[in-house]
Amino acid sequence: MAVIVVTDSSARLDPDLMQRWGIRQVSLHVLVDGLDLLDQVDDVPYDVHDKPHATTAGATPADLSEVYRQALADSGGDGVVAVHLSAALSSTFSSAVGAAREFGSAVRVVNSRSAAAGVGFVALAAARAAADGGNLDAVESAARAAVPRGHAFIVVHRLDNLRRSGRIGTAASWLGTALSLKPLLCLDVDGRLVLSQRIRTVSKAHAALVDAVAEVVGDHPATLAVHHVDNHDGAAEIGAALTTRLPQVNSMSVTDMGPVLSVHVGGGAVGVCVTLDD
Repeated sequence: MAVIVVTDSSARLDPDLMQRWGIRQVSLHVLVDGLDLLDQVDDVPYDVHDKPHATTAGATPADLSEVYRQALADSGGDGVVAVHLSAALSSTFSSAVGAAREFGSAVRVVNSRSAAAGVGFVALAAARAAADGGNLDAVESAARAAVPRGHAFIVVHRLDNLRRSGRIGTAASWLGTALSLKPLLCLDVDGRLVLSQRIRTVSKAHAALVDAVAEVVGDHPATLAVHHVDNHDGAAEIGAALTTRLPQVNSMSVTDMGPVLSVHVGGGAVGVCVTLDD
């Protein structure tokens, strides 16, 4: 058999891609109007980011344990590498660590220190190592090596979702008084959402986003994912600008950010996840 990789629904991986690489997925929870909805399983309202009382919850230990147990059995005992949303952004990682104890060293949990496609890029690196016949140590090492190759940036158009989210770390100090701010945020090396630049207009913020991505990519080959919350046109424009600016990029996708993250960043948000190719 082979080592199996598990991730969570924040990774925004295409179902066909997960099937190709044999990646399993645990759903995160979206809580809205008294309902507990499973991301990518239940029908979550597209405008959930506009719901004033919507919130999210990480995967539970029971959710994780069930998927780990099945994946371990299907691996024939070769093991499981689980790659999850940044521990600084969700309880999922700590729950995963707890759930993995049940299986001893056969289930290894990796903190992606990222979000959205940034999680997916780490999971894919692990899955490729597994497909190449790597043992559990090799697959875990491939995942951990991919973590520092990742970068993530996001421009937020509305601040009220961020105020409610409690996931903005050191950026919190300026949210109370900012009026027309369209901040450029990034995930730092610990996977925390922090302020990168204060910007007053959307157009300048999007230009700064493109500049930030271009700076971290440099001349390296890379893979990019552009995400958005109900702002496909803005995402498409940023994708086109990045294609022109970075002709060496191997592939780029443009997709929605998904309900879990959209609840916290609000409508109009556009983000880019980068992995520098190994």
